[in-house]
Amino acid sequence: MAFFKEFKEFALKGNVMDMAVGVIIGGAFGKIVTSLVNDILMPPIGALLGNTDFSQLRIDISKVRDVTTSVTHSVGGLVTGGEGSEVLVQPAAEPIYWNYGAFIQQCVDFTILAFCVFLMVKLMNRLIKKKAAEAPAAPAPEPAPSKEELLLTEIRDLLREQKK
Repeated sequence: MAFFKEFKEFALKGNVMDMAVGVIIGGAFGKIVTSLVNDILMPPIGALLGNTDFSQLRIDISKVRDVTTSVTHSVGGLVTGGEGSEVLVQPAAEPIYWNYGAFIQQCVDFTILAFCVFLMVKLMNRLIKKKAAEAPAAPAPEPAPSKEELLLTEIRDLLREQKK
């Protein structure tokens, strides 16, 4: 039971709940930024580059696979001495693309998100500084009386009692 009690204390701490809210809002904010990049910013950039969809910018690197395959078959023929080596007929393979446009789009997405987080942190720091400057400084506690002051206070009190 101690384990569950400890877990409950951990899960219900303010910091954990604040972090959970931050993660949820951050996920929603990430979707907004992704939409901003995909739907607002990248189409004009794609139009400037002559493409309607920026994420479709890619390079076909299937030739690397084809060269590798032909070299493998050539080496295999040399090892077997060319005897009994059959040309393997392979079905047409799907092309392989290097999607650099999608990568650039994700980099823009990250940059905007990082900039927004930077602005939020900067605003929070400014508010914290302002709050600290506005808060009146608590008066310093009076120092404890020295031994001499305590002794003099006792003497004064005794003299008052004698006069009565």
